[in-house]
Amino acid sequence: MLELTGITKKYGGRRVLDDVSFTVAPGRLTGFVGGNGAGKTTTMRIALGVLGRDAGTVAIDGVPLTTQDRRRFGYMPEERGLYPKMKVAEHIAYLARLHGFGKAEATEKATALLERLGLGERLGDLVETLSLGNQQRAQIAAALVHDPDVLILDEPFSGLDPLAVDVVAGVLQEKAATGAAVLFSSHQLDVVERLCDDLVIIAGGTIRAAGSREELRAQHATHRYELVSSGDAGWVRDEPDVTVLDFDGGYALFDAADDRVAQRVLRTAVARGDVASFAPQRPSLADIFKEVIR
Repeated sequence: MLELTGITKKYGGRRVLDDVSFTVAPGRLTGFVGGNGAGKTTTMRIALGVLGRDAGTVAIDGVPLTTQDRRRFGYMPEERGLYPKMKVAEHIAYLARLHGFGKAEATEKATALLERLGLGERLGDLVETLSLGNQQRAQIAAALVHDPDVLILDEPFSGLDPLAVDVVAGVLQEKAATGAAVLFSSHQLDVVERLCDDLVIIAGGTIRAAGSREELRAQHATHRYELVSSGDAGWVRDEPDVTVLDFDGGYALFDAADDRVAQRVLRTAVARGDVASFAPQRPSLADIFKEVIR
């Protein structure tokens, strides 16, 4: 488990990280979200040892990280860092060899990974000839080729089309399934919500929320309900302690003062006719994000 505790960082007199603490568990995908300048990249670089910190600790399984430990990390920076004049497969194999793999094994691992990422037909192409999206896939391969135990990715889905997003998401899920701890940042909240097991939300250099996806949804749940009935649901607008947010024939989305009010509405709906569905509406990641960064 990767553990960040009390991380503080200042640039001049400005504190850009303030007591940042969270964990990245093995076998799980942790989404790290926040607006521009929130502190995501700075936090990741500190975790990697690329950037120093003014206070706090970075540990793996409770033990402070060493240079040797960080060799077990894989990192994909937001800015691309591949050699443009190298061929794609040769480049990724070269990186594997830097981590101690022999030539044959490095070539085999690089080829298999690039094919899994959809670059099988571009193995012999120069990196600079790839589209931005394909360069992004190659950059992800560079972070993965040495089988890291901890994977840190800064905006891995940037510049990818929907099909490529699915491919990369599948690769990251497979990596987590092997027991790796995976931390990734993204501005694409729909992708994060679909993919991650755990969430960390940062704003203004402080952690505003952290926990499993379901825990955060439960913590920020409202008394909002969706009713679908076979008849006209207009009567819901006349119910006391109810605010209708959306209405269309037999459909009504409403906020109730509490659960007892919601149950009263349900009993009334059942008494009036068939109820196709009645369920609380769970907040999306976008809803939670907007709420906690206010």
